[in-house]
Amino acid sequence: MTRRSSNWDAAGDGGRRLVIAVAAGALLLAAGCGPPEPDEHSYLELLLEARAYKDEFLKSDPESFVPLDRRSWMVPLRYYDPDPSYRVPAQLDIADDQPIYDVPTSTGQFRRMQRIGHLEFVLHGESHRLTALLSEEEGLFVPFRDETSRSETYPAGRYIDLPFSSTGVYDLDFNRAYHPTCYFDEQYDCPFPPPENRLPRPIHAGEKLPPEDERRLPIFVPVEPVEAPGP
Repeated sequence: MTRRSSNWDAAGDGGRRLVIAVAAGALLLAAGCGPPEPDEHSYLELLLEARAYKDEFLKSDPESFVPLDRRSWMVPLRYYDPDPSYRVPAQLDIADDQPIYDVPTSTGQFRRMQRIGHLEFVLHGESHRLTALLSEEEGLFVPFRDETSRSETYPAGRYIDLPFSSTGVYDLDFNRAYHPTCYFDEQYDCPFPPPENRLPRPIHAGEKLPPEDERRLPIFVPVEPVEAPGP
């Protein structure tokens, strides 16, 4: 069986990267690379348009990474209702050494990725930070888990992609959190979030799992190594 390497945007598949670029392009232009803008109405419209575009791609495009026999129950994607309170400014604390290390993946492989630093932010009155990795798409790749993982969202975590910011302040929007491609098809090779990227709170934003009574197959849960290699 051929292992396909992809995590939707941060790992290596041109056609799939193009979709996220088109779907989110207008949204990113509206959001910019800094703190959230005050016009929530237009932001929500663009967010819903991006979601509709992704659904259409996954349902009917020849490059869709959802197997044909799974599209009837996996698509349209399920989301939490848009919530602007999950969109916050995050300051990038750049690491001095920016190490490259082996990140374990869903197929039992390891992928060399570079740690850029940490995104520091306040969400609902609580301070948090997430390790940011270098994306192959000229930006930051932020894989994470939270208290919804397994019960409401994919057990192996969700991802957020961020374009580089010249100011060091990033528009961290959990409404744009998405499931890795190995959720749809276990042949894909998807990196696990670093252990420190488990948020000790539920993130009720972004993509979520279908209700159990709508699933035609068990959700694929990859086995993660007990200890991931360090830099």
